[in-house]
Amino acid sequence: MSLLYKPDWDKVKPRYMAWWAREEMEGPLLIVYAPLEKPVVDVPAPKPDPTPEEQWLDIDYRITSTEWQLAHTYHGGDGFPWFDTNLGPGSLAIHLGSPPTFDHNTVWYGKVFDDITTAQIPPYNPEEKYWKINTEMARQAMSHFKGKALVSFPDLIENLDILASLRGTLELLTDLIDHPEHVHRLQRDILARYFDYYDAFAKIIRDRDGGTVFSAFNIWGIGRTAKLQCDMSCMISPELFNEFVLPYLEQQCERLDNTIYHLDGVNAIKHLDALCSIKKLNAIQWTPGAGQPHAGDPCWYPLYQKALRAGKGILAMGVPPESVQPLVEALGTRGVLISTWASSPEEADELVKQSRRWRKLS
Repeated sequence: MSLLYKPDWDKVKPRYMAWWAREEMEGPLLIVYAPLEKPVVDVPAPKPDPTPEEQWLDIDYRITSTEWQLAHTYHGGDGFPWFDTNLGPGSLAIHLGSPPTFDHNTVWYGKVFDDITTAQIPPYNPEEKYWKINTEMARQAMSHFKGKALVSFPDLIENLDILASLRGTLELLTDLIDHPEHVHRLQRDILARYFDYYDAFAKIIRDRDGGTVFSAFNIWGIGRTAKLQCDMSCMISPELFNEFVLPYLEQQCERLDNTIYHLDGVNAIKHLDALCSIKKLNAIQWTPGAGQPHAGDPCWYPLYQKALRAGKGILAMGVPPESVQPLVEALGTRGVLISTWASSPEEADELVKQSRRWRKLS
């Protein structure tokens, strides 16, 4: 299947599946985006200065702005075009009753539960206001971008992060000690709701290969593809992580085909060993956090090497172009996915060409 904004997509798809399987291939999986001086096609510019609600919820605006962006972007190497259906980081909370506040940069989720001992996770509701907007957005995008680009999952999120949105982070930290049985009860229900919403959305956006996309991390795979996380893990000990997070991540991975964990912040590194122990977890993506060296800095090489030794793939995002080769020479190419940028399509193609010759330094 050729795409307007990625004519060689058929050649790229097998490389993603090789990366998930940690098989050898020519060079690392390398995503290089670059601006285009002349757009692929002439498309209208999106409406200027949308309100936050229009930016997130207006389907016509979302489609028009994405079309304009895709037409002006070169998707080099293993990069591919996608329409993002995201309603903020952790939108499952909205569908479970959290009142959202939209701003131009993110979405905030209001507290729902005052007492965890009486809290209940509501059943799947296909008529929930924002879910109807999100699924209609996906349907229209599938029609509009057919033959042009793929359509992604929203960033539903799961686990303690969703419970923290519904309960409040400080309150939930106390509940882990005072009411562990209710935390587990709600965790089980959140996991069930996650798959209710995931499965319903997957039926809409699955492509002709049976593939699905999680857009923010530029990942595609045949079957059930997902990003997993628990950003709240920065605030808890390994013992609490192993009790309240790990079992639910393991269950989630068992029901998915292609999984990548978003490890966010230096205070989360203490959980890397536990994550590496999850047999069905395919890969780990590392986000250093504000004030830290970028994801391709040599100080993070040991983290990536530990994950690779455990049989996991790695994703290093936002690596400056000059840091890509040293990273590959330190880690090798098997299981390695790197995203970077270039100032032109020619520079992007040259970087990809060079990367096919790099090997791990002995």
